[in-house]
Amino acid sequence: MRMTGLVHVYTGNGKGKTTASLGLCFRALGRGYTVFFFQFMKGDLGYGEILSAGQFPSMQVRQFGRDAWVNKNDPDPEDVKLAQEGIDHVKKTMAGVDSEGKDVLMVLDELNVAVDFGLVQVDDVVDLIASKPRDLELVITGRGARGEVTDLANYVTEMREIKHPYQDGIQARKGIEF
Repeated sequence: MRMTGLVHVYTGNGKGKTTASLGLCFRALGRGYTVFFFQFMKGDLGYGEILSAGQFPSMQVRQFGRDAWVNKNDPDPEDVKLAQEGIDHVKKTMAGVDSEGKDVLMVLDELNVAVDFGLVQVDDVVDLIASKPRDLELVITGRGARGEVTDLANYVTEMREIKHPYQDGIQARKGIEF
């Protein structure tokens, strides 16, 4: 018997939101799920998670962002365009899930940040949650999750930074932070 899909939100200032969602992806893949991993505001194919995800035929990865930092106070119009393309792609993918009859997990990585930066409207995220197919398991990650999103979620996990090597001048390390 198929179970009803729930909504997860991984948020907060601490490290580990994307990593937690990927752990869930690997668990789901082990159980035969089809996994969609869609990253907002990221366009670099050199992230370790992107390189690893290519090893799994049942995991589709798409990035909707440039290989550049987004200026929160003055986002490039291309950043807005790519984020909107991401929302449209998610809607189309969700619409196709109903007819597949498979267990499906979808991760919308950094979508909360895209909302915080004004690339996506919070109402778009609320609409995605409301229109998700009944059996789809949905994960939304990123700092600054809005109350409208967390109120609709079944799981909300906040990663809280207590200590981080950045504070000691240690830069991001390949295989650990990216």
